Amino acid sequence: QVQLAESGGGSVQAGGSLKLSCAVSGFLPSNYCMGWFRQAPGKAREGVAAIEGDGSTAYADSVKGRFTISRDNGKNTLYLQMNSLKPEDTAMYYCAADSCYGGRWFLSYVRDNKRDWGQGTQVTVSS
Repeated sequence: QVQLAESGGGSVQAGGSLKLSCAVSGFLPSNYCMGWFRQAPGKAREGVAAIEGDGSTAYADSVKGRFTISRDNGKNTLYLQMNSLKPEDTAMYYCAADSCYGGRWFLSYVRDNKRDWGQGTQVTVSS
């Protein structure tokens, strides 16, 4: 079973930057993706960014060009660098890891099927 712990959230003004981290431990399948998801109050959870084992990435259109997902396998840590933040980026951010059939598939499948989300880390962007 995989354990995930998100950190790095905070409050910033529009145009600012934050870097989220996700510490990963436990057993991971041989072919897996990792990714970031977010949920704002009253809104559905959204897949934000995913990274495959070979380093291929996928992003939601709303964050493309502003967010960068990366991972440090040596540190078992997933990152999300968020630049040019907008008020609409305000949400609780969660990370996930699971079997993968492509980044976009991962973002949709995990968004719709994962039940055991962690505590997340809050990102608040003020205008």
